[in-house]
Amino acid sequence: MYHDREKVNFYRHEYPKGTKIELISMDDPYREMPSGLKGIVNHVDDACQIHCDWENGSGLALIPGVDKFRIVKEQEQSAENNRINQSETVFETESEEDMEL
Repeated sequence: MYHDREKVNFYRHEYPKGTKIELISMDDPYREMPSGLKGIVNHVDDACQIHCDWENGSGLALIPGVDKFRIVKEQEQSAENNRINQSETVFETESEEDMEL
């Protein structure tokens, strides 16, 4: 099913390549796509499906109006990166202490 050019352009503008997405829900009996899974938009096709590269390796497309998802804001991404960096720092510190024993 192809949509009119205006609708396709809307989705391409809203979800440009590189947009970070978090999946809320997707009903696909053939692939495990858990809530909270993150992906990056690759492209939007002429059927308005949003193709993503998911962190689980899937390339499954989102279907607006069927699947539930949200854009991950840059602030949220920065906060998540900080949490990861802090976790790595703690891990490195613990490893150094273990080596001294």
